[in-house]
Amino acid sequence: MSTKAFKSEKIDEIKSKIEKAQVAIITEYKGLTVEEITKLRREIQKDGGDYMVTKNTLAKIAVKGTEYEVLTEKLTGPVALAFGFEDPVSPAKALKKFIKETKKCELLGAVLDGKLLSAEETKALADLPTKEELYAKLLGSINSPASGIANCVNSVLTQLTRTMAAVRDQKAA
Repeated sequence: MSTKAFKSEKIDEIKSKIEKAQVAIITEYKGLTVEEITKLRREIQKDGGDYMVTKNTLAKIAVKGTEYEVLTEKLTGPVALAFGFEDPVSPAKALKKFIKETKKCELLGAVLDGKLLSAEETKALADLPTKEELYAKLLGSINSPASGIANCVNSVLTQLTRTMAAVRDQKAA
């Protein structure tokens, strides 16, 4: 039986995660083994997030008065929360990949910037590029014109050198 101290500790743990989180994703975990949940938790933690199974009543108390309070309507049945602390897309990607592999759990929704997202919107969130991918695309876009100019200048110099070599060979013959 849970004691008041244990429940209070769990509520504080959820609150601390919510305060740091950029996104909270709610999933149904019915049918998952402890090993599968642990594997999923490790995948999400690798990308700067966390995954926790908690009692709905404790989660409802923890989110009260926060921007994540809209989650309360989704907190029914066996659910777990995934938090993204560094990137809102990474935990959604990890969950989508895990669901595709195991076909056992289900995305129910998410809260991003205080807005409740549906399951379809959460899946769309998982399809977005991560921060690192966006940075790489941005740097590629910035670097592209400079590379083009360098290639053009190099091409002109190469053509000039070949032309001069051809003239030299023609005069020598």
